[in-house]
Amino acid sequence: MAMTETYGDHAPDGPAAMAVAACLFHGFSDPSRLAILRHLALGEHRVVDLTGHLGLAQSTVSKHLACLRDCGLVESRPQGRASVFSLTHPEATLAVLESAERLLGLTGDAVALCPVYGVDGSAAHAPVPEGAVS
Repeated sequence: MAMTETYGDHAPDGPAAMAVAACLFHGFSDPSRLAILRHLALGEHRVVDLTGHLGLAQSTVSKHLACLRDCGLVESRPQGRASVFSLTHPEATLAVLESAERLLGLTGDAVALCPVYGVDGSAAHAPVPEGAVS
């Protein structure tokens, strides 16, 4: 799949390829998952290590690691009674995170202020006042 190439008015692999790409980006869409990925970029970690570093509950870390594993972004190996997690493709994952940082630098506050997907996001869910045009 080539998301960055276009041929005329359509993407090379069509809607199915874009749906798969959207699934990949969903893996990056949670702040806790991003924090986990950043920590795993430093090297292997156990769940207990990540809970200590990130201040998250064990169940939260485990849930996000399962999501990241299902997306193919992390893998684990047994170490005694624990599992040790690492990035499946560290170079590619870091390249995506670096590109995101570069794009965020270029867009400034626009992403954070987006009424639908921004940090607040309340504008997308706020009720429309009576008589207002939506």
